[in-house]
Amino acid sequence: MSMENRQLDAHRLRVEEWLRDCFREREPRGDLYDAMCYSLLAGGKRIRPVLLMETCRICGGDLEKVLPFAGAIEMIHTYSLIHDDLPCMDDDDLRRGRPTNHKVYGEATAVLAGDGLLTAAFEFMLDPSVTLPPERVLEAAGILARAAGGRGMVGGQVLDMAGEGHSLGLREVEELQRLKTGALIVAAVEMGCVLAGGTAEQRQAVRRYAECIGLAFQIQDDILDVVGDEATLGKPVGSDAKSEKNTFVTLKGLDACRELVGKLTQDAVEAVSCFGPDGEGLCWLAQSLASREK
Repeated sequence: MSMENRQLDAHRLRVEEWLRDCFREREPRGDLYDAMCYSLLAGGKRIRPVLLMETCRICGGDLEKVLPFAGAIEMIHTYSLIHDDLPCMDDDDLRRGRPTNHKVYGEATAVLAGDGLLTAAFEFMLDPSVTLPPERVLEAAGILARAAGGRGMVGGQVLDMAGEGHSLGLREVEELQRLKTGALIVAAVEMGCVLAGGTAEQRQAVRRYAECIGLAFQIQDDILDVVGDEATLGKPVGSDAKSEKNTFVTLKGLDACRELVGKLTQDAVEAVSCFGPDGEGLCWLAQSLASREK
């Protein structure tokens, strides 16, 4: 395992431990907390919290102090997956190789589990025990709120639902994915930079990096929805075609999409070249996401 991979894996393990502990002392509320933890602790790549932690590290921040923010962005990502899988949205039965939340706990509890994770994210970020400068805390929480709401992820989901069965052009698909997938990825690196007290130049560099890997990530997702293996992915393939969605693959073709993923990955690597050797972890992550099979 490379040094860069070991560093990123250490971030992931720290976040996993923090997530396991965050709801350990809880009052019974029926199945609510079990449903929240069922999805939150189901594994996954933890890309967003790892991006936040690594960006914080290379900008000179304190990794232990930003753990609540790394956990918070994963809570919001998880809530979005629970809601995306609902019958009124994508109506999926599998997520990360297991039955989706509503298949186990019912639709009502799944909705409330998502709501619980969304609000818990802000509860942990704004807890009095957080010892970072208040102005950094508030700015980071604001970045995440904007990225998760109508101007970001939720707005992207609205466009996604509106596009089912309709012919969308390439620009519309790019805007949809910039909001639905890209917004939280960009938020992760911006939060990491802000919490570390990074410079405006560093923030611009990591934002450009995240914009590139966010788009590459979604294009690779579209590729895997066509050529991927369901057992490897842990979720159904062909769901985009079933929903009659226009994707990068339907608009550009597989070969052009693979070429674009490669170009975006190279652009991402170049964006963080200003960090020198410290940026190698982000470079490694960009390249690994471009070649992923799940």
